[in-house]
Amino acid sequence: MATPPVHFFSHGSTMMLGEESKSATYWKACGDEALCHGIKGIIMMGAHWDARGTNRIDVSMNGSPKKSPVAYVHPRKYVDYELNPDLETGKKCVQALREKGIDARPNDTFDWIHDTYLILIRMFPDKCPPTTIISMNSRFDPHLHARVGSILAPFRTKGYLIIGTGGAVHNLYRNHWAQMLMYSDNLAQPYPPEAPMLEFRQSVEDAFVRNCRKGRKNGALTRGITRLMKHPMFRDAHATDDHYMAACFVAGVVDGSGREEDKCVLGAEDWELVNMCNSQFTVGRWA
Repeated sequence: MATPPVHFFSHGSTMMLGEESKSATYWKACGDEALCHGIKGIIMMGAHWDARGTNRIDVSMNGSPKKSPVAYVHPRKYVDYELNPDLETGKKCVQALREKGIDARPNDTFDWIHDTYLILIRMFPDKCPPTTIISMNSRFDPHLHARVGSILAPFRTKGYLIIGTGGAVHNLYRNHWAQMLMYSDNLAQPYPPEAPMLEFRQSVEDAFVRNCRKGRKNGALTRGITRLMKHPMFRDAHATDDHYMAACFVAGVVDGSGREEDKCVLGAEDWELVNMCNSQFTVGRWA
């Protein structure tokens, strides 16, 4: 089969599960395309689960996970959606990470959180594919998360769709919540986004798109994405590091794949709550 692309999706607020948007349309299109090409399963790193320890990464091995409740979304949007944990692939991920020196551990109690199943419901509304969820590490070292991605990159050529779900610009402290709380309108933009958010959003697009093209040096995307944590506007765009680690993970997957022909496209984007930018990037394409 053709080598699947790699996705970095900004999942935004919980209301992105309940409301229609350009991002939701794009997620569905990516899911339809993956099903048409017969993907073997999904390997996913989110932004709401991290493992404590210097070098520790957990892999979800709960055969019957529950779903954490989703605020501001009617339960009918998600309660009956049947999750499909892929325990066999989880074992393989643990083994691959351990062989490369990562303290990978199976976690048989983890319940899935909206950052991952929000995307899965939007991509695959009829049936969840076999899915393996990889945790972050609580120290939020960008280079460690890129390395985890590079170690798991070979699964891509075996037919797995690898997804990182976090945020391009995701600072809950800088969001404007009034429209959402008063009118359930998360996509209202009564004011333009603040300058630091616009600046960092552009830097993220530049790092992805300009470091995914023919002739790029090995490791270029990883260097570009991890370096953005030193950007003068990073802390304005990300009050905490958790929603940026998935971008580092995806960069590691892309560079670890060694495919010079992989190009990146910004497939869709929504500004939400004034200052949250939900950018959806795809690296590579079904050929």
